[in-house]
Amino acid sequence: MLYLGTEITISSLVTEPTHSIIHQSYNSKEGEEPLNGDGFGLAWYAPHLPEEPALFKAVTPAWNNMNLLSLARVTKSSCILAHVRAATPGLPVIQLNCHPFVRGSISFMHNGKVGGFAKIRRRIIERLSDAAFESIEGSTDSEYVFALFLDQYSAQDQGLAKSERLARALGATIKEVNSIVDEAGIEDASFLNLAVADGTSAVVCRYVSCGSKRANTLYIHTGSSFSCVDGLYTMAEPDKGTHAVVVASEPLGSNSEWTVVPESSMVVIESGTGVVMRPIQAPPA
Repeated sequence: MLYLGTEITISSLVTEPTHSIIHQSYNSKEGEEPLNGDGFGLAWYAPHLPEEPALFKAVTPAWNNMNLLSLARVTKSSCILAHVRAATPGLPVIQLNCHPFVRGSISFMHNGKVGGFAKIRRRIIERLSDAAFESIEGSTDSEYVFALFLDQYSAQDQGLAKSERLARALGATIKEVNSIVDEAGIEDASFLNLAVADGTSAVVCRYVSCGSKRANTLYIHTGSSFSCVDGLYTMAEPDKGTHAVVVASEPLGSNSEWTVVPESSMVVIESGTGVVMRPIQAPPA
């Protein structure tokens, strides 16, 4: 789940809604696995403080962490990322493998898996710069994808708008993952719902590499402001502009105004300027 907009408490997004990400961690309605109890994580950006976001992770289930409930209630942010984890079989349940991952001002998280990761891990390493390789602390496929992204982000024109730079880097990362998987002759599909943010802009995508497979679900809701009272979240109508955007694997409640993000699409969000949804494609030459 990702939020970008006017400042809100973390609890109004993460813990209070009737189908919050905490509820989704033990009763996911649309995921292949309804239980996501292998840890959780939060990243949030603090206004007027250093660009690097705060990060809170734990391997305990999100629904059973009292520190999370207390922290979320009194912390405000205009850019929040939240993730609950169902560990890929064979990968350990350790704090370093919990999302989001943060390097500098960039935060990143992943819902899905890289096809045949155990067989291509070394190939990924061979494509990384020294700096990107040294950024890897855990063992999950998601963090290796993030390392690929960091190299692609560094390669983009720094004169681009922040959101466009993130979007081009994300598209190039998906292309590179597919190239590595194909090069190794892996037939397993890669499920790449990825989210990346820098505090004032964000990009989220919905993607699966195999046309016969269905990508993991992804929804978006936009409006002028977001709030939650007595478990019911409200997104005010965008008549005064789009100043609040929530992207989530599942809607936070029964509100019918959530929009399904199409497969092979990315949502590009720039603070104060709105949202653009577009097909995933390789960046311009």
